[in-house]
Amino acid sequence: MLNKLKFIVFFSFLLSTANTLVAQTLFSYGTNLVSKEEFLKAYNKNKIVVVDKQASLKEYLELYTKFKLKVKAAQDLGIDTLPQLQYDLQSFKTQVEDSYMSDEKSVEALTNEAFERIQKDVHTYYFFGPIKDDATPTDTLKAYEALKEIGKQLKEGNTAYNQIATDASKISVVKHGDIGFVTAFSVPYEYENIIYKLGAGQTSAIFRSKKGIHIFKNIEERKSAGKWRIAQILLAFAPGQDASNTPEIKAKADSIYDLVKNGSNFAFLAKTYSDDKMTYAAGGELPEFTTGKFQPSFEKEIFKLSKNGDVSLVFTTAFGYHIIKRLEQTPTPSTTDASNFLMELKQRVQQDGRINTAKEKFAQEILSKLGYKKNSATKEADLFKYADSITKNPNIASTKFPIANKTVFSFNKTTFTGTNWLNFIKEYKTNNELYQGENNASLLTKFVNTSALDFYKKNLETYNADYKYQMLEFKEGNMLFEIMERKVWSKASNDNVGLQKYYEANKAKYKWAASALVLLFNCTSEATAKKVILDLNAGKSWKNITEEANNTIQADSARYELTQIPVKEGATLIIGNTTEPIINALDGTASFVKILKLYNANEQRSFDEAKGLIINDYQTIVEEQWLSELKKKYPVKVNENVFKSLLK
Repeated sequence: MLNKLKFIVFFSFLLSTANTLVAQTLFSYGTNLVSKEEFLKAYNKNKIVVVDKQASLKEYLELYTKFKLKVKAAQDLGIDTLPQLQYDLQSFKTQVEDSYMSDEKSVEALTNEAFERIQKDVHTYYFFGPIKDDATPTDTLKAYEALKEIGKQLKEGNTAYNQIATDASKISVVKHGDIGFVTAFSVPYEYENIIYKLGAGQTSAIFRSKKGIHIFKNIEERKSAGKWRIAQILLAFAPGQDASNTPEIKAKADSIYDLVKNGSNFAFLAKTYSDDKMTYAAGGELPEFTTGKFQPSFEKEIFKLSKNGDVSLVFTTAFGYHIIKRLEQTPTPSTTDASNFLMELKQRVQQDGRINTAKEKFAQEILSKLGYKKNSATKEADLFKYADSITKNPNIASTKFPIANKTVFSFNKTTFTGTNWLNFIKEYKTNNELYQGENNASLLTKFVNTSALDFYKKNLETYNADYKYQMLEFKEGNMLFEIMERKVWSKASNDNVGLQKYYEANKAKYKWAASALVLLFNCTSEATAKKVILDLNAGKSWKNITEEANNTIQADSARYELTQIPVKEGATLIIGNTTEPIINALDGTASFVKILKLYNANEQRSFDEAKGLIINDYQTIVEEQWLSELKKKYPVKVNENVFKSLLK
């Protein structure tokens, strides 16, 4: 059967249903019109370099008319109303709509910023003076003075951090600590901005957040440590235990370490002994991570491992005794040629809090597009006064205040009232993750921006032609897939009488080229493949080999044409021999075959041997018959003058 995934990819560039009221009609099918602009949008999306433009346009026009006929047939059957297709469309909207909700230039700038920052790791120390929500001005001043004194001593070069904090604590409560090495995305963006503006050895100015005031110091810098994959065996401490009162756990950890050093399988030992409930079943393997993921003391032991396969000595943390094994280390790309890495960074930017800066800029840009109008009759002083009132008395309904029904601003014909404003204040200020102590003027700007973004998102298809096009493209792609399944793929595959008749009439098409009966092996690594070859040459049954391989080997016996067999160029195939393994550069898997029998070319394929090829060919016949019926129902007429204008 025709591969359905390939079919969707092949036809995705055909999809376009842009509605143009004043446009030249390129072709019609029945009473349906397709404009020159719509056709060109679909054609140019493909971006194929062509030698003969006229031939290319004619070929594409034929494909596009067939596509439109099929979609029309799907619409006639109401396929677009199927619950599953509507669910798929809504899911797709949810996936992509956020990508249209920020300023692209700002996103690119944030991505480039992250790329520059992720090139190095910064060893950071912090001092923090907490300020409670109900703190008095005196308390706030004490915290500020304490941090001011800390900053002064740090800039003078004093590195006795504990003593500095102790002295400052005489003025106010001060917390401090070694964050360890950090990189982009490993601390909140507002802290990252401060840390990455410091040179090695420099101390930041005092920074005020909702929770208190902060100072950061850049102790040292290093080149990015990249990404790491490790496995661990953890023997955990019980509550109240530590390394000083657990000699029996230490002895057990040492015994396990000895087993590892003597060649025992690390993954097996992790499954058997590790107390890490999140990783033991996976052989102790942790998800891939970057700098800043774990405590500094744990990361320090990881970075001691110089090559893949190295195992640490037994070491302790507050959680227990650890033994770790380095599985893989991937350096951070240092040039923008690494397009996949940049795409990954862009996705992380869009999922991180830093994207809010791009969204705020975008909100300002779309206000005019939305027809934003501020109501000057509603005074800001009143908005701020009642915002303070509802903050103090959140149980009072927003509709009870004098400004409740007054218009604050509008987008086109949609108005936002005092009630909307007060509800925003109530919800925002009670959300500790969002509210950062902004004043009422800042909150009013945020209210306008948030409302603009929400309104724009709900009406994306009205304001963004690209989004509308993408939604229609996806919708019609699903419709096309469903109608092809009904009218062509399943119909042809299940027509056994028709398939047999087609085979008998076209037997000459289905001959074997030079071929071989082989055992085909796919192995997880080159080393595994070489071990299998040794076992086969020693006379071991291939079925026993695969059964004992714990899913590291897949094998099957079948007849293949020689061009389909994975062998190195120039290799000679001999009955009874195995071929040299072919290594997949992407994933390291290895394939080889054992030759059981060789056949000359032009032997007739049986119906069963040719069935996949027959279905492929028969589907084409069924599809052409169906299209012939559609063209009779919806006659296609091309405006030749408009087509000729495409050549210009």
